[in-house]
Amino acid sequence: MHLLADEKRVWGIHTRDDLLFLKHDVIAIGWREIGDLSQIQPTREAFKEKYASVFKDEKKGQVALGAGMLYRFAHEMQIDDYIVFPSKSNREVNIGIVTGSYYYDETATNYVQQRKVKWLKSLPRTFFSQGALYEIGATMTLFSVKNYADEFMSALEKGFKGVSNLDPMDEVETVAATASEIKEVTRDFILKELSRRMKGYPMEEFVADLLRAMGYRADVSPQGGDSGIDITAYKDELPPRILVQVKSHDGDVKEQTIMSLKGAMREGDYGLFVTLSDYTKNAKKYLSNTPIIRGINGDELVELILKYYDHLTDKHRKMIPLQMIYIPMVSIDENTGE
Repeated sequence: MHLLADEKRVWGIHTRDDLLFLKHDVIAIGWREIGDLSQIQPTREAFKEKYASVFKDEKKGQVALGAGMLYRFAHEMQIDDYIVFPSKSNREVNIGIVTGSYYYDETATNYVQQRKVKWLKSLPRTFFSQGALYEIGATMTLFSVKNYADEFMSALEKGFKGVSNLDPMDEVETVAATASEIKEVTRDFILKELSRRMKGYPMEEFVADLLRAMGYRADVSPQGGDSGIDITAYKDELPPRILVQVKSHDGDVKEQTIMSLKGAMREGDYGLFVTLSDYTKNAKKYLSNTPIIRGINGDELVELILKYYDHLTDKHRKMIPLQMIYIPMVSIDENTGE
């Protein structure tokens, strides 16, 4: 009998404690500081209010994300829903069914929010398509499996030997989408970390470090200087001099701000303006008509960081921790399509 995904909801979950899940037949999440979720009014707003009151320094978006996962675990997840759990210890995909309601286990070390499950099947990751693996590789602790729910349900059928005869183009498109998504997540992460950790003078130091990584000599102006120049850079021992202004605020840079940099430049100087955001329409027009000043926006800054990341100082690499990964590139024979 083929199990249709829309008969029961399919959830995905991650943990750092595979043994807890597989040996004790439970699924669990953390947030011990929140306490017993059954003591919170069963509404999304109540969960947000509780989350915000406990984690006072969290941003609004993070509050909504965390509270949403807790609410779904306690109230939206139902008995007989399916659960897909990719275990890291043995690199298998474990599929089970939720058998119990939410409960709070105060004796647990970390994962105090729990539910009982019955594990139905454990299969090697190689049995599933790249797209299915990508969906359950989501960065969230608890999430809804939608796009490839049918594939995981098919795995419960007797005699399932893995997904076969996949359209090569489907695999190519999935790999391409995966690579694109990873790149976007990485870009977002870099910009968020720069905005969160390097406002003001620390951002000037970071840009100077990036310029040195690119082969420039760069000196940061003393804090509180009134020249309007944040960094002075040279390609070598000789002119031209490059005067740099760095803006770490969130709003788009206006034309007047760039004109102030132009006013500080002497004949023969070049200007560089660096911002985490972007430029207004008039500012972009001004930059286009003023070729001796180069403007770098947030997206362009991220590209430079990725290109010269290995040459940044340890201090700044630790502030923006990145790891090199390899993405499979599937080649297609144009004649056979294989």
